[in-house]
Amino acid sequence: MDTSKTMKFTRRTLLVGVASVAAVGAARAEEPVLTDDGLYKQSWFLESFLDLSDDLEGAAKEGKRFAIMWELKGCPYCKETHFVNFAQPKIADYIKANYEVLQLNIIGSRKVIDFDGTEMSEKDLAAKYGVRFTPTFQFFGERAAALKPLAPAKREVARAPGYLRPDDFLAMFRFVREKAYETKSFRDFVKALPS
Repeated sequence: MDTSKTMKFTRRTLLVGVASVAAVGAARAEEPVLTDDGLYKQSWFLESFLDLSDDLEGAAKEGKRFAIMWELKGCPYCKETHFVNFAQPKIADYIKANYEVLQLNIIGSRKVIDFDGTEMSEKDLAAKYGVRFTPTFQFFGERAAALKPLAPAKREVARAPGYLRPDDFLAMFRFVREKAYETKSFRDFVKALPS
């Protein structure tokens, strides 16, 4: 047996190996938590009194955009969004730096105050906005006062209904943050991205 080509394990090689494994683990975003209502939740999701105007204005004061993530217990694509998309540090870091994300349950009973001051359950709010799939991300204009008189569909600047692969998912958040919706469609925005 040629021992010159076999690796000799020493304390040093063991410590280097452990450090490498730790670095790989650190490159992943933190794991979501499964809550009592059966939804996965990121630690950085917005803790809210469920007043959409206050949430949007709070995000604006922080220099961020506001988005709602609609989910449903047992939704496999919601879980994939958490464990695939949000697990990528470049995606999670971008969203945390640029957004406040409010998680709502499409069949939930918590009371939410809409931009027009109407209080209703999460389920009724989803119906009001025509949210039918999970996950769905809604992205809104930048000022709550400007949204109040608008019809619900006109309050959104973009919507992502259903699961998006990680690259398209990040592109959607960039599309809204960069206000590309003012001049082009999401499809045109993605086509113009460097490969």
